[in-house]
Amino acid sequence: MEPRLLELLVCPVTKGALTYDRERQELVSRSARLAYPVRDGIPVLLEAEARTLSDEELEK
Repeated sequence: MEPRLLELLVCPVTKGALTYDRERQELVSRSARLAYPVRDGIPVLLEAEARTLSDEELEK
């Protein structure tokens, strides 16, 4: 994920910042408690495709 692209992307739910989790290939919105998948280098910023973050994941 290019850092410049990450600067432009926001969470579609909260309009807040996203962080990239390279290991899981996800864009994480801590404020929405959602992780959006990145498939073949393309972020899928659809709430229906996102997974909910657990409390343990948010504590990291």
